[in-house]
Amino acid sequence: MVKTVSTMLPLGTVAPDFSLPDIHEKTVSLGDFADASALLVAFICNHCPFVKHIADGLAELARDYQQRGVAIVAINSNDVENYPDDSPSMMSDEAAARGYTFPYLYDETQATAHAYLAACTPDFYVFDKQRKLVYRGQMDASRPGNAIPVTGEDLRAALDAVLAQRPVAEDQMPSIGCNIKWKPGNEPDYFG
Repeated sequence: MVKTVSTMLPLGTVAPDFSLPDIHEKTVSLGDFADASALLVAFICNHCPFVKHIADGLAELARDYQQRGVAIVAINSNDVENYPDDSPSMMSDEAAARGYTFPYLYDETQATAHAYLAACTPDFYVFDKQRKLVYRGQMDASRPGNAIPVTGEDLRAALDAVLAQRPVAEDQMPSIGCNIKWKPGNEPDYFG
């Protein structure tokens, strides 16, 4: 397993816009979440062992926080030609199997991943009511094989702070996972 660390988009960044199809071929845009108290954007996929490790915990976190006014959206930006397990039809199967209650979007052009400086799966971004970035990084310290339980501790702390209108701690740990599977010639230049 090759580990890639998230790029840690600067805090205060305004959420980049997106308009992408979900697993039901309905277009979902950033503006669809305008009334939410907070927005969690998660870059995930189906086949990555790091995502598989936290997927049930992410589904549970979503159920807990959506009822509290947090909007959650997941985006798969992987090259499905070379990674067919991440295709939209497989995304639909994955969402059903995991019980995802949030839109799971497909970023075919990978433009949204580029806009968010996304690097790995999973990669998490929390935006406040004004859609300014207040958290980016890991869900928690659990990784495949390290025996730390998946709790969502870091992500939950950030969401709790936003909902309580308190500042989110700026000491944030980057997420670690598989690199986004870029299409040939579409690799980002923000790693160097």
